[in-house]
Amino acid sequence: MSAHSDIERVLDRGIVAILRATSGEQLVDVAEALCEGGIDVIEVTFTVSRVVEIISAVRDRLGDRILLGAGTVLDAATARTAMLAGAEFIVTPVVQRDVIETCRRYDKLVMAGALTPTEILAAWEAGSDIVKVFPADVGGPSYLKAVHGPLPYIRLLPTGGVNLETLPAFVRAGAAAVGLGSALINDSVLKSSNLDEIRARAAEYVECMRSAREV
Repeated sequence: MSAHSDIERVLDRGIVAILRATSGEQLVDVAEALCEGGIDVIEVTFTVSRVVEIISAVRDRLGDRILLGAGTVLDAATARTAMLAGAEFIVTPVVQRDVIETCRRYDKLVMAGALTPTEILAAWEAGSDIVKVFPADVGGPSYLKAVHGPLPYIRLLPTGGVNLETLPAFVRAGAAAVGLGSALINDSVLKSSNLDEIRARAAEYVECMRSAREV
């Protein structure tokens, strides 16, 4: 797949699920449950133990059923390692130009993290396909709307503070898509390993996004 087609998939779905955990043992099952619930763009962060193995295992089980990415990537070497393991997109928490350049070189979708208008513009001009506005809960939807006003051509993906209550407001404020972390998959859900609950949560967020976009 190319970066262009992957961008279109993210924008069409509107949701990026972010998987973090102290232990990664059950994350393959969690990724499959999210997919079955309707969320098929999934990021596994490099804060997870044995993350490279997990990315490979998710890729082996789910293949093209999902668009699989790696998050919390801080350098080009880590980005390359993630790609070799099966990651199709890369997410950073900050503007890391070497990561962006590596993704451009290998035609991989990259979402660089930024917060201020200056950082957001710098990430976009450096080649970030989508700019992850993080932490979005600092300013909420009103901040995203203020940034989107003078920078309407930048695809913004707020992450942090997005939940069922705030998601519609972020969409109205100009979000091209949203990143969902603990609001979707928190520690208690992971500990319970309740895959039915994960499927139901995913379906609920998919419906919330659909409704928000129709308004």
